[in-house]
Amino acid sequence: MIEVKDLCFSRHDGDNKHRILNQLNLLVPAAQHLALLGDSGSGKTTLLHILAGLLQADSGWISVNNQALSSLNEPALALYRRKIGLIFQHYQLLDCLTVKQNILFQHKLNFPKQAANEFEPIVNALGLQNKLNTLPHQLSGGEQQRVGIARALLNKPQIIFADEPTGNLDQKRSHQVVKLLTTLCRERGINLVMVTHSHQLTDYFDQVKVLRDGCFE
Repeated sequence: MIEVKDLCFSRHDGDNKHRILNQLNLLVPAAQHLALLGDSGSGKTTLLHILAGLLQADSGWISVNNQALSSLNEPALALYRRKIGLIFQHYQLLDCLTVKQNILFQHKLNFPKQAANEFEPIVNALGLQNKLNTLPHQLSGGEQQRVGIARALLNKPQIIFADEPTGNLDQKRSHQVVKLLTTLCRERGINLVMVTHSHQLTDYFDQVKVLRDGCFE
């Protein structure tokens, strides 16, 4: 579950202060899925990064799975980030590693002594079982994003934050990827927060919030 109350965030440019997020309030119940829409510069990616513990808000209260982010020091935030899943627009795959190695890479860093029991079911669900020894440059954009989804799901996160995961895909592949992602998250009871520009993808989500000038419409 995600709760946000009176969240504010600003960027400083010399002596100038630019308010990016202004008094935001948000509630996403456990296992529900939220799509964040808005024009470039509306603050949606900033909000996602704050929820993921990558940025710190100026003020306000944020609770993720009953854990208040503002009270966490950096070691605790690092531990929090290990328990969530992150999916990026530009895939963030390592070119020198195979599909299998890319999927397992973060898991081995975070949990070196823990078996990746979810690996085979996730790979099969995403249709990657015949691509495990393939390098990223040999994959289509949709296939690369499926590798990113597999990597995010592998550690059994309670929440996945996805930043424009279909930004580099055509409309058909965008729907395929989002349908796969939301289906797998629903099967596993995972909260999903996804930033997107596409209103056409919102049918897959329980909630849709539109940000404009740092506020929800």
